[in-house]
Amino acid sequence: FGHIFSGGYSAGYYSYKWAEVMSADAFGAFEEVGLDNEEEVKKVGMSFRETVLALGGGVPPMEVFERFRGRQPSPEALLRHNGLA
Repeated sequence: FGHIFSGGYSAGYYSYKWAEVMSADAFGAFEEVGLDNEEEVKKVGMSFRETVLALGGGVPPMEVFERFRGRQPSPEALLRHNGLA
């Protein structure tokens, strides 16, 4: 881990991990409605399209995420996906 904390890489590593938190939490929205529930998955997909994809870089990332999920990101989904929760 020495390379992470020397030479400015730590900020990049933190950004990468934060992106993983947001990605896993966004996918969690699909998991919460049941991945077999095609109708609900389509609704979540449309919400994702109308927020994350449509707003893109025109709105601050945290605001985009909050519009999609209705709350700030949580690390719970990432921990679960990695077998840690």
